[in-house]
Amino acid sequence: MESKLLKFKNNIRENYFAYLVLLLGVLFIMFPIYVAFVASTYDTPTISRGKMSLTFGNKFLENYKQAWDLGSGQRVKGVPIKILLLNSFILAILVSVGKITLSILSAYAIEFFSLPFKNFFFWIIFSTLMMPLEVRIVSTYKVLSDFNLINTYQGLVLPLMVSATGTLLIRQSLKSIPKEVLEAALIDGIGPFSLLFSIIIPFIRPNIASLFVIMFIYGWNQYLWPLLVLTEPEKQPIVVGIARMIGGADSMTDWNLIMSSAIIAIIIPLFITIIAQKWLIKGLVDIEK
Repeated sequence: MESKLLKFKNNIRENYFAYLVLLLGVLFIMFPIYVAFVASTYDTPTISRGKMSLTFGNKFLENYKQAWDLGSGQRVKGVPIKILLLNSFILAILVSVGKITLSILSAYAIEFFSLPFKNFFFWIIFSTLMMPLEVRIVSTYKVLSDFNLINTYQGLVLPLMVSATGTLLIRQSLKSIPKEVLEAALIDGIGPFSLLFSIIIPFIRPNIASLFVIMFIYGWNQYLWPLLVLTEPEKQPIVVGIARMIGGADSMTDWNLIMSSAIIAIIIPLFITIIAQKWLIKGLVDIEK
């Protein structure tokens, strides 16, 4: 124990500048979140008058209960945060699982099958990196409108499920699988589906986990597309719900509810990132190799 403590002290002494930069970075990132957390413990008049200090107030439970159960205050009517939170969770899960599934299948076909023009199709997929949803949002909306998918979960999720980034990352991770393992499996007469599910997916599991975290946060933070395609407030994710709580001026906004909702919205992505932290780092490092 003493040797570990001594090693830790020596490490800090030798790399004090790097630790100082890291500490400043943490303070720079965490300070706005701390202010939001403090604001969620005051009432709206105190925040609006600029009387809020950097110490905690006495409205913590009241504000969070009001945001969770009602989502409405004296000035703004909204949807309970528990409903918006569930919508965001479903959206993020469907988007991340859909993106990973399609990315694995497309990368598997490109990397292991002898298909004509497969490199051409790969570069077609790769070129879509330059065309995010925001660029093709009008045409995408028109297609979904023709299929009567506006204001439906299918219309919300389907355009977000295709990922050129995921295909590229999974293809890079497939290249790291030893050829001897694949050749031995093929000699044993294993089929393409068995090869995928029993050998390839276990090999790239850390890469899939890291991609899941990235895509989950991507789906969780979606704002523009849900705002456009969903017309009922009860179906919208929490990011859009919080934005709708903001009134035209400070005097028309319940900032205590907004800050409480924002803090609640952070919890699930933060929890998933912490849980999958080990696999996230390992997966990204393996992809770099």
